[in-house]
Amino acid sequence: MSSSGGEFMVTVRRKEVVAAMLPMQKHWLPLMLPCFSVIRSHVEVPAEVTELKCGGIVVACTFDHRIADAYSTNMFLVSWAEMAQSKPLSVIPSFQRSLLNPRHPGSYAPSLDHMYVPISALPPPKVPQPGADPLISRPYYVTAEKLSLLQTLATSKSSSYKRTKLESLSAFLWKIVAKSAHMENANQKICKMSVVVDGRKRLSSGDEDRTTAMASYFGNVLSFPFGEKIVNDLKEKPLSWVGDEVHDFLEAAMTKEHFLGLIDWVEAHRPEPAALNMCCSGNSDGPGLTVSSGQRFPVAKVDFWWGRPALGSYHFPWGEEVGYVMPMPSPTVDGDWVVYMHLLKAQIELIETEAADIFSPLTADHLNLLNAD
Repeated sequence: MSSSGGEFMVTVRRKEVVAAMLPMQKHWLPLMLPCFSVIRSHVEVPAEVTELKCGGIVVACTFDHRIADAYSTNMFLVSWAEMAQSKPLSVIPSFQRSLLNPRHPGSYAPSLDHMYVPISALPPPKVPQPGADPLISRPYYVTAEKLSLLQTLATSKSSSYKRTKLESLSAFLWKIVAKSAHMENANQKICKMSVVVDGRKRLSSGDEDRTTAMASYFGNVLSFPFGEKIVNDLKEKPLSWVGDEVHDFLEAAMTKEHFLGLIDWVEAHRPEPAALNMCCSGNSDGPGLTVSSGQRFPVAKVDFWWGRPALGSYHFPWGEEVGYVMPMPSPTVDGDWVVYMHLLKAQIELIETEAADIFSPLTADHLNLLNAD
């Protein structure tokens, strides 16, 4: 694989491992990516291919989020599938780091000092408590009808525009997570929620050449704006109020200036690494979660000559007590969503108790697996 920036080589090695506890076999295919300007060494991307007894196959890859966001991972997976079928690459990845050069002189909004934190300023990690509620994973199915209902409920009468599906789902989950928090002084504790924003289109800002260049850019161009509200406010106020709060903190990050400022912020703090404030727990913090979006996951294009995949999803473990939610398009019904959740057990139980009419456990029927040839 090559681009104007150099050559992209993939080396595949295979090692078979027989699982002792599961009725399946596992094969590891370590893939090597070329060095990147910020890493200066080869980066290993392990891929695990698991063959199921029913004849199905699960392909799982691990990526370093400092190097590749979900958009870039999508490009990688599609290119890998095209190479497997000996097809020409539909998109040649660009490694043109100058697209994200800082400004001189740089400038950024003070709000970025609240969104990101230098590593040296992080509080000590929480000490794990015996019997603490574990984070667990569950996939759910949400119909287009239910998403439309959430939009209606999350849109206030004073709003000029209907809240988006992602804003509405995020607001609903924010309320659920806050409601799951049984803690003292809930009228003082903070519950945080972040929604991931891709900066490619924002940085292009109508420039046709830059839009084309950013569309093939391989790297990480994400921002993680977040909101923080009192737990009791999220519990007691209507969903439309929460929807407005989600919209407000997202709107500030949906601009070109926000991403240019973020680039300048990173440059101003080099060489010290930084972390998301969202993941930094303080004494006043309650639970938190991050909502990403996999709506552009090209599941139909990730065909390794075995046929179209039945499902695709992402998982990003934040650590601490921060949950993670990834909504994906249904592979079978336009407008429906598959929503992957990695939340505390108590939060999952509350969702399955109080929102069972919205979130249905994902089954083989939803994926048409029982009707497959």
